[in-house]
Formats: sequence, C-alpha cells, structure tokens
Amino acid sequence: MGLILGLVMGLSLLGALKGIKMFRADAKVPSDLAVALEVGASRTTAVGSGLDRLGMRYAPIVLRMMGPKRVNEKRRKIDMAGNPEGLTIDRYAARRAVYGALGGLGAFAMLSSGSIIGALLMIGFGYIWSEVGLWAAIRKRKDDIERTLPDFLDVLAVVVSAGLGFRQALERVAEKYEGPWADEVRITLRQMDMGVSRRQAFDEMRRRNDSEQVAMFVTALQQGEELGAPIVDTLIAIANDMRRTDAQNARRKAAKAVPKATLMVTTFMVPATMILMGSAMLLGSGSDLGSITGK
Repeated sequence: MGLILGLVMGLSLLGALKGIKMFRADAKVPSDLAVALEVGASRTTAVGSGLDRLGMRYAPIVLRMMGPKRVNEKRRKIDMAGNPEGLTIDRYAARRAVYGALGGLGAFAMLSSGSIIGALLMIGFGYIWSEVGLWAAIRKRKDDIERTLPDFLDVLAVVVSAGLGFRQALERVAEKYEGPWADEVRITLRQMDMGVSRRQAFDEMRRRNDSEQVAMFVTALQQGEELGAPIVDTLIAIANDMRRTDAQNARRKAAKAVPKATLMVTTFMVPATMILMGSAMLLGSGSDLGSITGK
C-alpha cells in the first residue's frame, strides 16, 4: 500500500513540475483557446482557471476525439447553460482532459490496491465530472428564465401600451432586470443592432434555450407579427398561458410526489415503527430474554 501511495505522490509531483514548466515556457496556445482564457479570466474561479491552464495543450486533442458533431452539440449545451463562469467549448475540452487524466490515475491506483469498484468509480469521475456542472447550470438557468419570463412580459406589455415601440420597450425593460433572461434579451438586441433580422434573432434565442416557455414566447410573437395582432394583447396572452402552464406543472409535480412519499413511509417508517413498538412491548412485559439470546 505504501508503494502505491508513493507512486501516486510521485506522479502528482511530476505533473506539478510539468505544469510549472508549461507556465514558464512560451507554449503555443490555439488562438481560440487563448481568446477564451483572456476573456473568461475575470469570470471563472481560481480553480477553473488552473484547470484550464493545465489542460490547454490537450484541448485540441480532446476536440478532435469528440468529432465535429459532438463538438457542435456540446457548444449548444454550453450556450444553453449561459457560458457559466466564462465556459467555452475550448475550456470544456481542457477541463475534460484534466479530469480524464485524474480519473485514469485514480483508476490505476485503485486497481493496484485490488479495488475494482473504486477503479470504476474513478473512471466514471473522469468521464462525467465535467458534465455535472454543465447539467446543473442548464437546469438552474432554465428555472430562472421560466420564473422571470411571465412578469417580464407583463411589464413589457405595460411599457408598449404606454407608446414605446416593441424594440425600444424590450431594451428599456431589460435594463431593469438582471439574470439569464435579461442577458438573453440583450444578446438578441445586440444581434438586431448588427443587422440580423428580428425573426432570425428570436429564432436564435429559441435555439439557445431548452425551455418550453421561451419557445412559446417566440412562436406566439412571430405568429402575432404575421397575423397583425396587437402586440400588447399577444404579450398578455403569452404571460397568462405561461402562468397556467406553471400551475399545471406544479399540480403534476405534487401528484407525483404523493406516491413517492407514500413509498418512503411504507418502506422505511412503518417497519421502523413496528420494530420500535414490538421492542418496547417485549421489554415492558418483563419476559425472560435468556431463552432468546441463549444466555
């Protein structure tokens, strides 16, 4: 066991020395990764920045191994997560290289000690740990957007009814909000400023968000524009539909929670209560337990 620990510590020290050498050397970094490291340096954490720099040389290799299709899918998921902490596809590849190396070293150490289960866990860590934060960020961002969107549309309808145009109203209301939905609106407005058509900009918004409410908003907005419906009535109708959908989802979740709670009570609490009551009755009866315990 001491030999294994010594080997792991030696490999860790070798990796640290290699990392220091990389920092001091003028390593040629791919241009897109260099931009990602520079732009995201103020947004990411110290740990994330360290992981990026350790794995930056191997990011192109990881991207080639993933293939163009998976790279595009992963880039879309990063957009859906809102680029948390300055995450880009190149940063993702760098971190995946580091986690993969750590998982491989851990699996080797576990196999050397005879723990197959531990080796499998380390392999799983190396493979999915880079995905865990991405999944959590996507889910949190989706919940934040769906919670903010109905109130945003109500305020937007009031501002539009006051006489401002739709685009000016979007900009004015987005300035008063913070969070992922306000960021999405600002991105859309920036695209429109750069010459992208309004329909295409909102299509891009729908693509960046895996949310039924965002898709409902974009679809209803485009249909109302095509049919010539008043924008205020369209916004109010969308907000009401979203609140109705939220209420239905809440009732559905509550209905699913009842069987789960019943299963937990039946599986754990009822047997434990019966054992406790039986033990109390047996101890309170003054029976001789010697015949049971054999003493």
